Amino acid sequence: MLQVHSNFTVENLINNENFNINDYEGYIYMTSFLDVNRQYIGKKNFFHNTNVKLGKKELENLPIARGKKPTKKKVTKESDWKTYYGSSQEVKDLLKVTPKDRVIRSVLHICKTKKELTYYECKYLFQYGVLEPNNTYYINDNIQGRFFKKDLI
Repeated sequence: MLQVHSNFTVENLINNENFNINDYEGYIYMTSFLDVNRQYIGKKNFFHNTNVKLGKKELENLPIARGKKPTKKKVTKESDWKTYYGSSQEVKDLLKVTPKDRVIRSVLHICKTKKELTYYECKYLFQYGVLEPNNTYYINDNIQGRFFKKDLI
């Protein structure tokens, strides 16, 4: 049976002026497609790191040191969490044909660390039995790339 946790959504986080993403690593979400009775559970980080090439002035201002000079620096940026629905191709395809008001992005858990984020994602995926052969509600087909729905059928 489709379980929608619409009482706390990603939109609630976006619109809450007291919520500070700097205090958290990310959240566990459930994207529910009401018209087709399907759901997807995943995790989303509030920030991501990227490597950016150093410019000429930055390279010139580097202190003189032995060894190879760095050519890149790590930059932390806010992720696309406000517009993110899931990484599955089926989720992306459903978003193309489903009106946004028929999709609910529920927040199942907000996490402070990366380990906590990974733990709770696994916890909810197993708790809801997303890989169970008789469970047709969930779009997820694997857990951490280690457990696959096709192996349980």
